[in-house]
Amino acid sequence: MANLTTDIAGLRLRNPVMTASGTFGYGTEYEDFVPLEQLGGIIVKGTTLHPRQGNPYPRMAETEGGMLNCVGLQNRGVDYFCQHIYPQLRDIPTNFIVNVSGNAPEDYAECAARIGELEAIPAIELNISCPNVKHGGMAFGTTVEGAQSVVRAVRKAYGKTLIVKLSPNVTDIVAIAKAVEDEGADAVSLINTLMGMAIDAEKRCRLLSIGTGGLSGPAVKPVALRMVWQVAHAVGIPVIGLGGIVSATDAVEFLLAGASAVEIGTANFLDPAVTIKVIQGINDYLERHGFTSVKEIIGLCE
Repeated sequence: MANLTTDIAGLRLRNPVMTASGTFGYGTEYEDFVPLEQLGGIIVKGTTLHPRQGNPYPRMAETEGGMLNCVGLQNRGVDYFCQHIYPQLRDIPTNFIVNVSGNAPEDYAECAARIGELEAIPAIELNISCPNVKHGGMAFGTTVEGAQSVVRAVRKAYGKTLIVKLSPNVTDIVAIAKAVEDEGADAVSLINTLMGMAIDAEKRCRLLSIGTGGLSGPAVKPVALRMVWQVAHAVGIPVIGLGGIVSATDAVEFLLAGASAVEIGTANFLDPAVTIKVIQGINDYLERHGFTSVKEIIGLCE
């Protein structure tokens, strides 16, 4: 086999394939389908300082080429994760990364600090697409100032690998990426979901309870690929690519665009073993083209 190892700011991955937050539970839900230790990493579902009930149902809807969701970060809070979920994960030999969310920089920082005390969790991924309740609900990640405020607060409270997940719902994602890099982010992951909507024409009603939701799946891949390419050429920190990856070819395209690793999300719902197939497919691609290491193709497409 080719050498599939890669690293994210010192965090070693046995291969560049990880799972995206919100699509793989805490990982253990997929143990019957996937040997978890073979994955490069597992990014667990969004975790907040306090428990959240999420949005009312219905909160998922299929669309052409993807799906919409407005789950609303339903989770039992960071203390529940530390006391009940973490003990199930700490001895599984792969990288578990916690996706951290919040409504204020202080919430993010406190949640990150508690995760930071868990020895077997080497990194967090900050979801800055959350609404800033102090400023009318606009997502932190849609402005340079909002993104900076969260990363600055978390960087002071958290000393391990800090990955910041960027929102695509902006006019200049490069400016946001540079801003979080300046505030101490070790890496960025992109993209989060695109804002979308679906309507039932026969019933003349919205398909999601709150009207809009996040669009994911193959439909978003061209946008994600473009943004990864732009950001990878603009920052000096590693980039993790995600958005519409359903095959090894998709994953290779993100690596060629400059991503050091990828996350697979919505495709897990269609094929719970897709991650393993993508890992093997990347290896097959490298061998077919005469590469000995996955690092040789990162950013190869200028």
